[in-house]
Amino acid sequence: MFDLKTIVASIKQIAEEREIPEERVQEIIEAALAHAYKKEYRSKNEIVKAKFSPESGDTQFFQVKQVVDSSMLLEEEEEPEEQKEGERRVRFNPDRHIMLEEAREIKPDIFSGEELEFPLENKIEFGRISAQTAKQVVLQKLHEAEKETLFGFYKTKEGEIISGIIQRLDGRNIFVDIGKSVGIMFGDEIIPRERYRPGERMKFFVLSVEQGIRGLSILLSRSHPKFIAKLFSNEVPEISEGIVEIKSIAREPGERTKIAVASNNDSIDPIGACVGQKGTRVTTVMNELGNEKIDIILWSDDPANFINNALAPAKITDVLIRPDKEARVIVPADQLSLAIGKNGQNVRLAHKLTGWRIEIRSQAKPEEAIEIEGESEKTPSEPQQENQDAKE
Repeated sequence: MFDLKTIVASIKQIAEEREIPEERVQEIIEAALAHAYKKEYRSKNEIVKAKFSPESGDTQFFQVKQVVDSSMLLEEEEEPEEQKEGERRVRFNPDRHIMLEEAREIKPDIFSGEELEFPLENKIEFGRISAQTAKQVVLQKLHEAEKETLFGFYKTKEGEIISGIIQRLDGRNIFVDIGKSVGIMFGDEIIPRERYRPGERMKFFVLSVEQGIRGLSILLSRSHPKFIAKLFSNEVPEISEGIVEIKSIAREPGERTKIAVASNNDSIDPIGACVGQKGTRVTTVMNELGNEKIDIILWSDDPANFINNALAPAKITDVLIRPDKEARVIVPADQLSLAIGKNGQNVRLAHKLTGWRIEIRSQAKPEEAIEIEGESEKTPSEPQQENQDAKE
């Protein structure tokens, strides 16, 4: 059944085909050999380990016993469920355990909790049932290792941008072929009014990667603020190198985004770095988002300055800082429409970006507050969390 020369050749072939490390494949084969040996020659209570050398093809078998002392043993009348939380006591079994005193006669420097190996006679002739069981062990563990490898690969992509081909649409949910697996983008993660066609290649932000009962779950997004941050990081070397930092992002997907940037180097203009020569960098990002408008503003740790910048392109007369993160902004009459934006979008994004509730007033009538559509729908605390998410 076990042709060891064939096994040696199979290790590299399996590792290459399933992209599993050779060491992991060797562990699987050793587990199968140990399982077959135990079933054929040893007691079911024993722990058997196999060591296989791919270079020589030699196999060694060992019985493994845990070294225990009296404090690790359950009393005769004591049940395992009666143990205190955190305790790991066992009922002594001579097939699986060896007392510390006896173990130290064999290996003087051994301690409780360690394992002691006893060489067994090398036998590799197995019956049909043992051989069949060993094959099942190999297949099962190879499948598990393949899932682990796949999960590990995509887990490193979490929080990054990945390219994929749209596979199919199921209602508002979109399934995406991302190479070795399929990701899903739920309806609330799409860009409104963006069209998704099967066979089309696009970029996606990897929200999360989890291994569940039903297999690998890879959640994708194109509407998340971090998608913008990663697109700029890929296009702007100064951001990826840490010279320019995106401090906060406010986004209404498919419509408009505001990003606040700062430079850690006085000689580098953060806005110029993000815009690029003749606007090439910001244009590349906008094209990826279906021409979503992007305002790049200068971040400031002074709230008045930051709010003033956030309301661009409107020109502001004055910003009055008030308690509870509220700001009263005075705007010339001819700048009111720009400051508020279409359906209140500009002031709404400025509110999300800064975390400050912004009250717009006309310079001509500073005593009258201007009602802004949608402004009352969010509390001042919500944008702060969104900004924090964008910076992570």
